[in-house]
This record gives sequence, C-alpha cells and structure tokens, in this order.
Amino acid sequence: MKARKYEKLSPEITERIREDMEKGTRPDFAAKGSMAVRRNPDFDRESIWRPAYVRDVDKIMHSPYYNRYTDKTQVFSFYKNDDITRRALHVQLVSRIARSIGSVLNLNLDLIEAIALGHDIGHTPFGHAGERFISEVYHAETGRYFNHNVHSVRVLDGIFPLNITLDTLDGIITHNGEFEMSEYYPSVMPDFATFDKMVESCYVDEKNIEKIVPSTLEGCVVRVCDMIAYLGKDRQDAARAKLTPSDTHLPDASIGTINAEIINNLEVNIIEHSYGKPYIMLDKEHYLGLKEVKRVNYEQIYRTEKITHVLDTTVKPMMQKMYMKLLGDLKAGNMSSPVFKHHVDFVQGNHYAAKTPYIETEPNQIVVDYMASMTDDYCAELYDFLFPDSNMHIKYHGYFEDLI
Repeated sequence: MKARKYEKLSPEITERIREDMEKGTRPDFAAKGSMAVRRNPDFDRESIWRPAYVRDVDKIMHSPYYNRYTDKTQVFSFYKNDDITRRALHVQLVSRIARSIGSVLNLNLDLIEAIALGHDIGHTPFGHAGERFISEVYHAETGRYFNHNVHSVRVLDGIFPLNITLDTLDGIITHNGEFEMSEYYPSVMPDFATFDKMVESCYVDEKNIEKIVPSTLEGCVVRVCDMIAYLGKDRQDAARAKLTPSDTHLPDASIGTINAEIINNLEVNIIEHSYGKPYIMLDKEHYLGLKEVKRVNYEQIYRTEKITHVLDTTVKPMMQKMYMKLLGDLKAGNMSSPVFKHHVDFVQGNHYAAKTPYIETEPNQIVVDYMASMTDDYCAELYDFLFPDSNMHIKYHGYFEDLI
C-alpha cells in the first residue's frame, strides 16, 4: 500500500500564526457584519446574539427548499446507496473545509457558513446534467440561460425574498467551483443595483458566469473549497459505486490521491500562502495538482459512459418533455396540474413580503423554478405521473444487486 502524504504548515508560518494569536495581532481582512447591506435595511438588524451573517445562516437553513438538498444528486444519480454523497452532505463539507481555513485566516466564519450552505440551494435534480438539460430548453424558449448558482440567488432573493445580505448573495452567485484559479482576489460589489445587473448579465450571456469574482475573502475561500470538497469525495464515491476499483486506483497529482490527503494538503497550502494577505492563493505545484486531479476525475468518472448514457438518453428527453407539458398546463390555466398544486400554491404560501403575486411571474421562469426545485425522486415520479404510458423510466442500481 502506498504511503500517505499529509503536508504540514511550515515552522515559520506556524510560529507566526501562534504569535499573532497570543498577541492579538492577527491580520484582519474579515467582512464586518455591522457593515452588511440588505435590500430592506429596516429589518434583520444584527444584535449581540444574532449577528448579521448568523441571521443569513438561519434564514437559509429554514428556507422552504433547504430540505430538498437531501435527495439531490451530487454526481451519482442512479444508486440506492446511503454511503454515496448527496448535495446535502456536499454543502456541509464545503462549509466545514472553508471554516477550517477561514478560522486560521481570521475571516468571518458566519459569512463563510452562510455562503457555503446556500451556494447550491438552486441546484437541479440530476446534478450538472439536469442543470444543462433545463438550460437548453429554457434558452430555446426564451433566449435566456439557466445556471444553478444564479438560481440559488433567485431562490433566496426572488422566489422567497428572505432579505439576505449582499455579501452572502454575492458569495453564492460567484461560487462556481468549475473554474479553478491559482489566486483569488476579491472584487468590489458596492450595492444591490450593481449586483442585480451582474445577475441579469448571467441570464443573457452564459459566458458571464465565468467572469464574476467574489467580493469578499470569505466568498473566495468558499469558491476554492467547493472544489476541495468534491475532488477527493467524488473519487471515494466512484469506488463505492464500483465505477473504479478503489479511490487509490486514480493517479496521484502531487496533492494526494484519497479524499483525506487532498483536503489536508490543499488546506495547508492555502493557509501557508494566504495568511496575512488580502487574497487567497495556492502555489504553482498545488494549483496544477488541483487542475490535474479535476481533469482525471472528468476523464475517469464524470464523462464515462456509465455516468452519461442514462442521463443523455433517458433523463434529458424526460426532463425536456416534462418542461413543455408543465409550460402548457401553466399557460392553459390547468389548475389541477402539479405545476399549480405542488409549486405555485406552495410558493405563494411561503412568498411573504413579495411585491407582486408569484403567479404573475413569466411562465417559463415559473416552470424553471419548479423543475430546479425538484429532488431526483420527485422528478422521476412526476414524469411517470404526467406520462403513464411512456416507455422511458429511470432504473436505479439497488441495494442488493451484488447479492443476486
């Protein structure tokens, strides 16, 4: 068995951090809750026991769609296996890893938690494939694009106007963990008017999602930790799904092979090169290692036929057929349709403080809101309900297949 490699902070940076802690001289680049901006400043003012970003965490965790993380795909959609990661665990892992780094860097841990727990709340069923399938039909109908991180903002700021702080919403929309960088410098997000323009730009040009950058160091930490949380965990899950012989079967890229190594070594490297600086940084070796592990994961896990075949040949036509059916029901005013019974009624029942009734939302947007909110099982069952005579069905790998 290959010896594991767990890196440690250098003696120099360790001593510097220890001395700063003892003397109370740690660098302070943290976001300040007292400066947090909300759409409605008359509500949700921070208090001694409920600071600004703690309120955001509470709002997100008690929001109507937070429960649905539990049955949304992270990577592996068709496995009845309680040991494979679902999106609920992923957001917790992002939060935990980011807070570990943020604690040493003296950042605002409440803001980190709020961004991490909210960053995927707008994600679709069936992971990034489901996101792509919805975007394709949505764009064909409206000329606009769907991105899960933009939709996460819509969930918390539009569908349910929860008065979340600008810092949290900015960290959520800019979290995209598909675009790695060696250095993360915060940008400037002065107000909601500027933020709203950024959000709208992502709907009209899908490339804009690649250009936006967090406005806080907390957002920068969450963005890189989104990748750290899934790179090794997806390898672990691939082995549990029997797509690879084991997580050690995948090659080492200088940052480790198994999940624990990858998390440890990237955390250590970020702290080593970011402490006391107004940006987040990986050195060249670890940045290239992260890129390589991600490349190998795509090649040997995410884009393998075992993952993509059912998604492209079954889930895609099912979701897009469902989209058009729900859109037709909505435009026809078919009040017995699930789009009314399970979605419009639900949202309107929770849509407090809304300026306009939810039903007045553009129909395609309502359908997108509904479909993005679905869990995997609900989406599959809804298709069977809407199209009982269809020959397309999702078959899951059962718990006891290996015993047959």
